[in-house]
Amino acid sequence: MKALVYQGPGRKALEQRPKPEIKDPGDAIVRITKTTICGTDLHILKGDVPTCAPGRILGHEGVGVIDAVGPGVTTFRPGDRVLISCITACGTCDYCRRGMYSHCRTGGWILGNVIDGTQAEYVRIPHAATSLYPIPDGADEEALAMLSDILPTGFECGVLNGKVAPGATVAIVGSGPIGLAALLTAQFYSPAEIIMIDVDDNRLEVARRFGATRTLNSAQTNVPEAVKAWTGGLGADTVIEAVGIPATFELCQDLVAPGGIIANVGVHGHKADLHLDRLWAQNIAITTRLVDTVSTPMLLKTVQSRKLDPSVLITHRFTLDGILSAYDTFGHAADSHALKVVISP
Repeated sequence: MKALVYQGPGRKALEQRPKPEIKDPGDAIVRITKTTICGTDLHILKGDVPTCAPGRILGHEGVGVIDAVGPGVTTFRPGDRVLISCITACGTCDYCRRGMYSHCRTGGWILGNVIDGTQAEYVRIPHAATSLYPIPDGADEEALAMLSDILPTGFECGVLNGKVAPGATVAIVGSGPIGLAALLTAQFYSPAEIIMIDVDDNRLEVARRFGATRTLNSAQTNVPEAVKAWTGGLGADTVIEAVGIPATFELCQDLVAPGGIIANVGVHGHKADLHLDRLWAQNIAITTRLVDTVSTPMLLKTVQSRKLDPSVLITHRFTLDGILSAYDTFGHAADSHALKVVISP
């Protein structure tokens, strides 16, 4: 089968690999019909994720059709259409019982990280019964691929951790796919203001279309001054970091109001300063989280009821043969205006 393989920092290639086989009773083999590229894949290619070794098939998002199941899988059978969760969960370990699937003792974020992932024609899914979701009849597979990772990530790590509330002011630093996912799902809670901050005017225009009440280009504006002016000198109640670099994490510290929350979502490959000399008396909270995908069933229902349309995040489509072009397009989003790219084998 064809697969996109990480070959070390800065290197990747489309290779021929053996089709995966059932290894454990709870496994399923899924034929991929739609997959996509995540910003985390770009972090891997930069060398920011040391757990991902050269030779790994990348990708942790997608939808597909069950090709085979192990003898321990009773909830799915060959031919079923499924959504693949980016997080693998056994459902029985102490962390899974606490809803912390991201820290599952035999799972967590393993796809495209410590085991082969979804940017291929087929993928092996461990703990299939608790790591796959049936796709409702008539559902848009491209749209549901956005529920593998970015929508639950923006919602859980940003909106829920940030305790977005009715009437609150929310500032989201980073208007890429994850920041936009946080923007879309923050609106479930009717905040008074959602301020999107980025250096890309195109992405800020998209944010306005998606419901942002204000936007700021941080390359052209003193963002802390503007946010303080709009909030009576206080700052934002919830600040969501959706980039993953030191400068944006420090900016969040300049934006949060007393009693507010900084919810980190971005994947950080380098240390960032924490200014406790200014913040120690401000009653703020700082949260971190790897998505657990506990919200996936709820998000599926919001898509089915048309309260949420993930397809608005899709800007480009490629075949698996063109995945290197897809990476180039996704990695140069400022020029290509890419948000999410969909790849079909």
